[in-house]
Order: sequence, then C-alpha cells, then structure tokens
Amino acid sequence: MRFATYEHRDQRRVAVVEEDGTLHPVPGARSLTELISCGDGLDALLRAGAATLDVPPGPHVSEVRLLPPLQPPTVRDFVTFEEHVEGVRRSVDGAGVGGVPEAWYDAPTFYFTNPYAVIGAHDDVPVPPGSAVLDFELEVAAVIGREGRDLTPEQARDHIIGYTVFNDWSARDLQSREMQVRLGPCKGKDTATTLGPYLVTADELEPYRDTDGLLRLALTASVNGEVVGKDLLSNMSWTFEEMVAYASRGTVVRPGDVLGSGTCGNGGCLAELWGVRGEQSPPPLKPGDTVTLTVEGIGTVSNTVVAGRDPEPLPTARRRSRERP
Repeated sequence: MRFATYEHRDQRRVAVVEEDGTLHPVPGARSLTELISCGDGLDALLRAGAATLDVPPGPHVSEVRLLPPLQPPTVRDFVTFEEHVEGVRRSVDGAGVGGVPEAWYDAPTFYFTNPYAVIGAHDDVPVPPGSAVLDFELEVAAVIGREGRDLTPEQARDHIIGYTVFNDWSARDLQSREMQVRLGPCKGKDTATTLGPYLVTADELEPYRDTDGLLRLALTASVNGEVVGKDLLSNMSWTFEEMVAYASRGTVVRPGDVLGSGTCGNGGCLAELWGVRGEQSPPPLKPGDTVTLTVEGIGTVSNTVVAGRDPEPLPTARRRSRERP
C-alpha cells in the first residue's frame, strides 16, 4: 500500500494512492506521522488504509502538490555503500585519499541530519548560502512504525513500517571544509532533504528481498534527463534491520523516525564520480538543473535547483592568546 501527504485547495491531507494515481483521503488525517504514531505498526496502518478505500476517491495525484510523506521527528543518515565511501573520500576529503577506512566496517555509521529541511517530491531546492558546489545523493529510507530499544535485527523487521526515496542534498564545498573539524557535516547537509513521492508499506517490497535479507531494488539518478548513476539497493553492506538495531542500541527509535541508507554507488552522487574521474565531471549542480531519482517499487522524485540567498556575514573565531593570565 502507498500513502501520500498532499496539499490541495489550501488543505493538507493524507491519502492512500491507487496504482492509477487516484488519491483516497484518510478521514480526519492531516499528518502521516500522527497516523503512524496512533497505531501499532504496519498492521494498524494497513487496516486504516484498507478502510479508506471504501470512501469516495479524492483528486488525482497530478492535481495536487505532493508534500513529504511524513514529518520525521529524527532523521538518521547512514553510509552503507562501500563504493560510495571510496569515491567520496577522494573528492571531499582531498586528492590522493582513497580506500575505505577500516573503522567503516565495524558498524553501520550514521549522523543526525535536519528534520526541518525535509521537502516534497517536486519542490524546488535553493542553493545553500555560500555554496558553489551542490550535489545530490540517491538513497532509500526506512521509516519506523513502532517504538523499540536495544533491538535485534530480527526484532527490528517488525518495527519498519515502510520505505521512501531519500535525496540528501549536499553542499560539497561547505562539507569539505567543516568536516576538517571532525564533528561530521552540518551546513553542508542542512538546506534540503527530499522524501517521497510516497511511503510504500514494508509488505509491498517483500518480493524484492534476496537471500541475504537485502532489498534488490533498481536505483537510477538523472540530471536534466541524462542518466548519471545506476545501482542496486542490495549492494548495501548492511540490511535496514541491522541499521535499525544499531540505531536503537542504548536508546530508542520511535514512530516516524527516518533512517537513510546512505548514497548508492556507481554514480549515486556527483562527488563519487569526481573522485573516480579526478575532475568535476559532470559539473556541480546550478540553478535550472533538475535532478530525478527513481527507485524500483517506490517511485520517482524530481527537484529543480533554484538560486539561494547569500549568507549573512559572521566573524571568524576569536583566536585566544597563548599567554595565560
């Protein structure tokens, strides 16, 4: 089953999406996050969706503005594709740096990104203030449907309610500089994260699961209609269940939490290609460029880059005296 959150005639609604794009609004629902939180995981959401199909249909998806499927309370972005790590290290961390750090293999590393920066499947993306090297990142995100703590991977499967396409927009010039401080990305990843077009419930993707527990979904990235990257989601080095288990270690995951897979390989972002080719080819994104990402079984998001604002000036750090009083 597919769920969308949309805006139509100045109203925000949640709906079940039929194969032909017809929307069936869920009575009284304005937020998919709230709808998930009120239930007890996937079965409750499927029951709510099935009941919705008995009510009169609403508009077609082509007639509405698709919003992010949900407004997540937290967004964890992992890095689970080995090929991506190797390519991006060369272009973001500096020329001549290659290979994958041995520590990467220890556990599925993630960072927390900005839940307030989530945008819809077709919204414009402003260039981050002060950036001249904008990039996209093709990912898939799992969405939590039940609270859990210290989960095993086997338990974690029952806590995943569905999946959506995830585009982690990245200001590579800002990211490269700020990560020298060794706290992870901040303003380099702070302007926009695309989620959409729908939340596809976990049961819909079970036919794609391989013998290793990975989802074998085809991934395609295009810029201005030209394909620049293709991969399979099953090239992840950890399953989503293992990622959820790690995220819940010593803490909780709660309904609506979003966990990104990390960027796929083979052109899942421009920075990986720059690292492999030793030059910025294709070039960084600029206003007017449209990035289209497609994930088999989930759908397509397509966002156009627009001009952003100039940064408000701030002073550099006040350097302390080396002399102690």
